[in-house]
Amino acid sequence: YLGLNRLSSCKKTKDNNNALLNNASLCPPVANLFPKTTVMFADIANFTAWSSAREPPQVFALLETLYCAFDEIARSRGVFKVETIGDCYVAVAGLPLPREDHAVVMVKFARDCRIKAEILTQKLEVTLGPDTGDLKLRFGLHSGPVTAGVLRGDKSRFQLFGDTVNTAARMEHLGKIGKIHASQSTAKLLQNAGKSHWLKPREHPVQAKGKGNMQTYWVETKCGSS
Repeated sequence: YLGLNRLSSCKKTKDNNNALLNNASLCPPVANLFPKTTVMFADIANFTAWSSAREPPQVFALLETLYCAFDEIARSRGVFKVETIGDCYVAVAGLPLPREDHAVVMVKFARDCRIKAEILTQKLEVTLGPDTGDLKLRFGLHSGPVTAGVLRGDKSRFQLFGDTVNTAARMEHLGKIGKIHASQSTAKLLQNAGKSHWLKPREHPVQAKGKGNMQTYWVETKCGSS
């Protein structure tokens, strides 16, 4: 009996796999290579400790408030929101419509999100507790090519893949609270755009997993820059 069930299960799996292969041949995946992009990861530092002392509705109130504000900034800046992973917000500039100023735009987006988050967390202290205003963001930016498209299946969604995405995540992880941390490739694009004054090299190279030593930069825009 168990053997028959196992055979039946294997047959269903095989049939499903064949259906997927046939579907892929009839309807190729919606995906493309975008050679010039800047990817940003923004993480709420100390979120785990903060959320462990809150009720679930309070946790979602914080995330919804911040993410909705970031979404609005993204629309105004021409930045594409990719996804949120827990307390991490992922966005990209340079797709679906290419733009040469993707690095500059992403830095401005990160700066705007940081300012907005500081304002909102202060206001939320009234309902979410006095330490809510202490929450700060940590940003990581990297520029390069990405493969992007709609990954089909249950709960299909738009996704990014490639080394550029992984390196942007490492820039966030290796950054500091309240800082915008950029790779050398992003820094070079900013320099070419006449924004060298935004850059401050880190005193020592950082050790990034799978990348070795990397020279990276803190990015600070001047007050009043649009």
